[in-house]
Amino acid sequence: MFKAKQFRAKARESAESLKHTDDAGEIRELQRSKASFTALAENEDWLANNFDKIIRSQDIHAPEGSVAKTEEHILRCLGAAVIMQWNTIPTKLQRELFDTAGSMGDVLKSTVLRAQIARFLHSHKDDEESSADRASDPSVAKGTPHST
Repeated sequence: MFKAKQFRAKARESAESLKHTDDAGEIRELQRSKASFTALAENEDWLANNFDKIIRSQDIHAPEGSVAKTEEHILRCLGAAVIMQWNTIPTKLQRELFDTAGSMGDVLKSTVLRAQIARFLHSHKDDEESSADRASDPSVAKGTPHST
């Protein structure tokens, strides 16, 4: 499994490769790669610094034979994992996840749910992301929100 140091090394490799290419497509891909590896390194740092605040499976004791409780726990863990990696997920997939999550449950309440999800994502954006990384993000330059 990669650690922050390894992700930073990969980001440096991408940055170094940027110096040796003039191809616009390759430049975009290397910039995206550098930003992704940097974000992953920051996520690893966050996990290391906040390990004591993370809910771990051994901390949760579902009653014997409670399939619903176990599945709910699994869904919570998956949801938390998605949120932790949100800024590294491509914008198109972010939108698909947002649309799918917003359509869960009562159709009449989907507008309220979508607004709640949007507020949650906005309030949990990666505050560590530097303005330089955002400026190099083509979706931000076009005015497209980085996170839904």
